[in-house]
Amino acid sequence: MKRLRLITAGRFVMIVGGVIVLLAGYVQAQLFAFPRQELIDYTAKSPFERFPDGRPRVPDSLIERARGLSAEEVWATLEQKEFNNQYADGFQLLHPGKTMVGRAFTVQFMPLRGDVEDVAEAKAKERGLPRLMNQTAIDMLQPGDVLVVDLFGKKVDGTIVGDNLFYYVMKATHGGGLVVDGSIRDLDGLSEIDMPGYFRHTDPTPIGNVMLTGINVPVRIGGVTVMPGDLVVGDREGVYFVPPQFVKEMLDRADEIHVHDEWTKKKFDEGKYKSSEIYGSPKDPKLQQEYREYLKRRLEEIRKQRGEQ
Repeated sequence: MKRLRLITAGRFVMIVGGVIVLLAGYVQAQLFAFPRQELIDYTAKSPFERFPDGRPRVPDSLIERARGLSAEEVWATLEQKEFNNQYADGFQLLHPGKTMVGRAFTVQFMPLRGDVEDVAEAKAKERGLPRLMNQTAIDMLQPGDVLVVDLFGKKVDGTIVGDNLFYYVMKATHGGGLVVDGSIRDLDGLSEIDMPGYFRHTDPTPIGNVMLTGINVPVRIGGVTVMPGDLVVGDREGVYFVPPQFVKEMLDRADEIHVHDEWTKKKFDEGKYKSSEIYGSPKDPKLQQEYREYLKRRLEEIRKQRGEQ
């Protein structure tokens, strides 16, 4: 399958879902990445500030709010927006009880092809860059990032990190996390490091027989197209990749869902109602009014606690 080819200007054409995307060399070791303006164009609906390379920067305050989200609260907004391909599962989880939240830093590998790798390495050398490898991307991570790696499900030689590099990722991202459609190694060592990790396989082999083909480009994780800067939310079930333009609305809607669930359980605790009288919405007009007043009061309390107007 033709996904990558060289052209004379030292750039690449990457075919993503039938769309031709031009990738260019980036002097700070991003040999294959969107030029800044291209990344801005493809994420133009993001309302937030950006990193120097153009990647959307979901604010830290919203990342912290997202740590309390449930799967229902995340999915409600994605489904309402008809973004139904933003969830991936089937992973092994390093710390099943630990929620993962952060900004997607995407990395793409492909099966090794010698003629393509030779040219890529030569061009990297011309720019004074080191050999292209997993650490090329890992060394670019920022606080709040989640490392999202497309290793095409590879098991043997598909190990993005062992315990030492996983520890580095934890320090560089301040505990952001890792999602890899591929493998990890040194599972016992990784399990002692307090950072979420989602992976397909474990294997003792070091990473090999692959080539680094993209940094902060669109990648595929399971059935999801992940863009650089997506908000990554992981729980026991799987991982959600939320486009930045939906993050604030999703969090505000989550507050309402949380209050609704809170009120519903309070009414069940009273022992006076059938479930159908309360859930999903009350039938009695008096209960409807009671809920509206409860919702208004609780949302005001929540926003006041956050220091919001």
